[in-house]
Amino acid sequence: MFPELNNLLNTTLPGVEQGKLTLLCDAKTDGSFLVHHFLSFYLKANCKVCFVALVQSFSHYNIVGQKLGISLTMARERGQLVFLEGLKSSVDVFFQAQEEPHPLQFLREASAGNLEPLYQFVREALKPVGNEEATWRCPVLLVDDLSVLLSLGLGAVAVLDFIHYCRATVCQELKGNVVALVHDSGDAEDEENDILLNGLSHQSHLILRAEGLATGFCKDVHGQLRILWRRPLKPTAQRDRSLTYQYKIQDKSVSFFAKGMSPAVL
Repeated sequence: MFPELNNLLNTTLPGVEQGKLTLLCDAKTDGSFLVHHFLSFYLKANCKVCFVALVQSFSHYNIVGQKLGISLTMARERGQLVFLEGLKSSVDVFFQAQEEPHPLQFLREASAGNLEPLYQFVREALKPVGNEEATWRCPVLLVDDLSVLLSLGLGAVAVLDFIHYCRATVCQELKGNVVALVHDSGDAEDEENDILLNGLSHQSHLILRAEGLATGFCKDVHGQLRILWRRPLKPTAQRDRSLTYQYKIQDKSVSFFAKGMSPAVL
């Protein structure tokens, strides 16, 4: 995890909030550092994590995690991490006989649109078994990233339904959290992506949006991060508070600073 980001979000390991949906969004930049932050944060906070990884392999996340002080291999062996490796699992769906519905079963269906097997996978992964409820602090679902599901032929409504059921189970029933990354293509003609992004934005309690610089590439400033705290049940005037920072990604950390206050500029 990145301590500076925790400071901006006013979060600490002992004070993990529960029942929240956090939306991560990237536009014209790579927002994967946000995924790595929340993955390492919740594992260090002793939470039970179900990670639906649709973009990279397990070894990729594990290598980055080691730089941040966690071992995904150890977390998986002790039962703290349930990892669905989309790249590998998609091959199993096509070439191996399945006795039970595979979480990514929709890949084999003529009309893709049923994410119930994926939801059932998440539910089984995070529901307490035996004395697990006393072992882990709270369950967390992390998805990287939901835009891939659109690319695989699913509609935005099907993905929103999946998140709705996950929120009902993880956030309300199990008192845990959901964190999901969505890519903002910036294409006005991509209606499905807009529907997904807008739908999740209205449901989210916290939105972190990583954006590329309007001026283009800069070696000392890699982008800017917009942080929006939302309270969906409050009137509009009372529910939103936002901050914007610029950032620079380093080997094992990310530094944040106010606009125009980069150490390289000063």
